[in-house]
Amino acid sequence: MARIIPGRMTHRYDGELVVFHIGMQINRWWRPDLWLPAFFAMPRMLKELSLDPESGFLGYELLFGGGGPYVVQYWSSVEKLYAYASAPSQEHRPAWTRFNRVARKAPGAVGVWHETFLVERAESVYVSTKPMGLPQATELVPVGRRQDRAAARFAEGQTRHGDPVAS
Repeated sequence: MARIIPGRMTHRYDGELVVFHIGMQINRWWRPDLWLPAFFAMPRMLKELSLDPESGFLGYELLFGGGGPYVVQYWSSVEKLYAYASAPSQEHRPAWTRFNRVARKAPGAVGVWHETFLVERAESVYVSTKPMGLPQATELVPVGRRQDRAAARFAEGQTRHGDPVAS
């Protein structure tokens, strides 16, 4: 079990920052044959990404919402996120193909969704928590005297964006 970090902490990160939410909505809980394959595919993808420092994957948080599980992922670039999603030799593409095949057999039984955010600024504070979220994916640092208020952390929280067209 991860230890609690006492005190007030924030994150530090210099570079392009992408936050990606992806989840599934289980509409027919009584049909695990339709949603379990997608449910079990995500841990394989997260493991694959976590073991590949060149992937651009920075970290994740696994959460459960009203409709089912979802993952908040942190990436170093939109291009690397999309490269992973479309690579036929990695876990995502075959899992997506399998999901589509199953989804056609029972439309509406399970849904998937995602949202992608290119972050211009980010502010965070964590008080006496276990490592989690943005600082777990980037760098965890103590809140400094100049960063005592959220507005000050936000003002200093600008991320650096590369040219979105360049690779």
